[in-house]
Amino acid sequence: MTTYLFYFLAFVSIFCALMVIFAKNPVHSVLYLVLTFFAIAGQYVLLNAQFLAAVHIIVYAGAIMVLFLFVIMLLNLNKETEPHKNIWIKLAAVISGGALMVVLVATLKGSETIQAASQFRPNIGLVKNLGQVLFSQFLLPFELSSILFLAAMVGAVMLGKKEIN
Repeated sequence: MTTYLFYFLAFVSIFCALMVIFAKNPVHSVLYLVLTFFAIAGQYVLLNAQFLAAVHIIVYAGAIMVLFLFVIMLLNLNKETEPHKNIWIKLAAVISGGALMVVLVATLKGSETIQAASQFRPNIGLVKNLGQVLFSQFLLPFELSSILFLAAMVGAVMLGKKEIN
């Protein structure tokens, strides 16, 4: 059952990723990208990484994609106002994309298959285990990053104020 669900989510993520590229309307592309993020988050859940799935949905599908959608809606993209590209630019783009595809296929053809870890720990992606690792092994980097985020938030608030009293 898990294998079929994995293949279904993989198909959905690949199909939606292709539709992001081939959709004519930019708003539809953004919505397909959100579906791609949800399918990838489903694969994280299947790998027993619930925290990563939740962060993936909150950060990418929730925050960044809503921002993209607002920007696209504010830009008011029309075919009439869009500048037409030269045929040489289109040809250069096709050649560059083909060269990238050749490099990717050559790289994947020469790579070795990854062996599954012999010591698979099924609870490694849970929030409880992540918290234990963060507050025991990585306490100093965790606290330093929290101070950095606090300073960034205070700076953003100070820059956002119109008048400093």
